[in-house]
Amino acid sequence: MEATHLSIPEHALGSNGEKMPLLGLGTAVSPPVGAEATKLAILQAIKLGYRHFDTAAKYGSEQPLGDAIQQALSIGSIKSRDDLFITTKLWCGDAHGELVATALKRSLQNLKLEYLDLFLIHWPVSAKPGTYEFPIKEENFLPLDFKSVWSAMEDCQKLGLTKSIGVSNFSCKKLTDLLAIAKIPPAVNQVEMNPLWQQKNLREFCKAKGIFLTAYSPLGAIGTFYGSNRVMECEVLKEIAKAKGKTVAQISLRWIYEQGAGVIVKSFNGGRMKQNLEIFGWSLNEQELRRISGIPQSRGVPGTPYTSRFGPFRTIEDIWDGEM
Repeated sequence: MEATHLSIPEHALGSNGEKMPLLGLGTAVSPPVGAEATKLAILQAIKLGYRHFDTAAKYGSEQPLGDAIQQALSIGSIKSRDDLFITTKLWCGDAHGELVATALKRSLQNLKLEYLDLFLIHWPVSAKPGTYEFPIKEENFLPLDFKSVWSAMEDCQKLGLTKSIGVSNFSCKKLTDLLAIAKIPPAVNQVEMNPLWQQKNLREFCKAKGIFLTAYSPLGAIGTFYGSNRVMECEVLKEIAKAKGKTVAQISLRWIYEQGAGVIVKSFNGGRMKQNLEIFGWSLNEQELRRISGIPQSRGVPGTPYTSRFGPFRTIEDIWDGEM
């Protein structure tokens, strides 16, 4: 049976109570697969019941996502744009107070939408205005001016360009700095999280502050230049999956969901997209959860491309404020 989007639980976000489906489809493909393949995968995902889609200026997938939404509306796969939850992100080269609104409007144009559901600061660092290349050249990094950038993000929410605002790749320390100056606190912090990097401290911090944690790389970003198969090859997860008649991916996704986090999972394979939705209606038992909590911990996405000998982050420890 095809999942309906009603079978994906939702979380009421931050200050405005906007409902976010707890499982979303990621569109960061590395190496890129092309606009048509991306559009077709998103259309298939909508048919399967996905309603939350995660993109970013950096991914180059805003346009195909916009095209897929238009097509889904015209063929009746969804009744209205309001049925979807769309997240995109502010790139480092646009992370300057005076450029935020322009960048958001450019994303809306690419997506062919009038508003976003969630707009995130992609990384806690800026680059020289107009820097769109990746990797960013070492000499082009600049410190992020939290006050002016966050104030501009707040303005975007007040203007209705986005319903909620948040951050990505922020440590407890950087969230503390942001909360000190924020009038509207970030609704979401999207970070790497999976059974091999469980983010226990950050999870507790975010919960205490009312910031919702969403996991990226829930399966270890397998097949990307920055990811690895360490989650999919983890013996503990393989044993639990075998005993339960589930896939390793389902165990990892279910574990994240049971920790009270949202999850962005990227697969453009129809069969796996369907399997990744099938994580509700069963649970992990105490013994399984205990085994998972005993897995040795390390970051899979340390953020090395965001370090520079010129600063502001000379080491990966600087990015995460020693939260390694």
